Amino acid sequence: MTAQNPALVLTAYCANRAGIVAALSKAIFELGGDIVDLQQFDDAGTAQFFSRVVFRGASDPIAEDAARQALEPVMAQFGMKWSLSIQGARRRVLLMASRFDHCLADLLYRWRIGELAMDVRGIISNYPRETYADLSFEGVPFHFLPVTKETKPEQEAKLIEIIDSEQIDLVVLARYMQVLSSELSARLAGRCINIHHSFLPGFKGARPYHQAHERGVKLIGATAHYVTGDLDEGPIIEQDIERISHRDSPQELVRKGRDIERRVLARAVRSHLEDRVLLNGSKTIVFPE
Repeated sequence: MTAQNPALVLTAYCANRAGIVAALSKAIFELGGDIVDLQQFDDAGTAQFFSRVVFRGASDPIAEDAARQALEPVMAQFGMKWSLSIQGARRRVLLMASRFDHCLADLLYRWRIGELAMDVRGIISNYPRETYADLSFEGVPFHFLPVTKETKPEQEAKLIEIIDSEQIDLVVLARYMQVLSSELSARLAGRCINIHHSFLPGFKGARPYHQAHERGVKLIGATAHYVTGDLDEGPIIEQDIERISHRDSPQELVRKGRDIERRVLARAVRSHLEDRVLLNGSKTIVFPE
């Protein structure tokens, strides 16, 4: 992307049929566009077509509104669900954490050095600010929202107020150790990412490293997924693993797991911010860089 001629990112999916790529390419060509990257996937199991196209003006810049107008007939012709954005546009992000701050610290670092194209509009925790005394928030507003089983509706109402007032595009649960209500999960469908400290679908719920130790597994992992109303069941975006042995205590698994969690969550957030993730029912399509 250049400031003078920014690229546009089109993501789209629909029932698969012949002629989709040809029609998209023709519409972009007639718009005066030049395709700089095109990825597609035909899911034989669901008969769905998924695509991510990056294009910019071949000579003159293409306005986002003009591109939408030119692409709309093609989208309608194939019944596509689609989105269009300027490549590199910074999304408004809300970070949430509990007592453990390693994922929060890592995301803030990657944001500060420009690795993640996002504007952090707030940090929310059910622990007080003193919990993160050694962590600089770079002037980002911090919201202490304590929660109990009895106060959960009121706490989530305050959370929704912040999400709405800040026009948040993405919520990241960076080891936020509270289960969101089904209502809030539905409200944030497709724009709330959680990091679970286990290689799902194994060892769901609490204390997964201890569960893994009790089973004597030889691999541990972490999973970043979209949040749904079903605990740890959301569409998976990113995963990674590390080998362990019988010598590793539960505490060693926790220590090793922190590194996995950081990198898995960062990769998932980056993929989302770059419009590389498309939902495919209970799964995702993640186009590589």
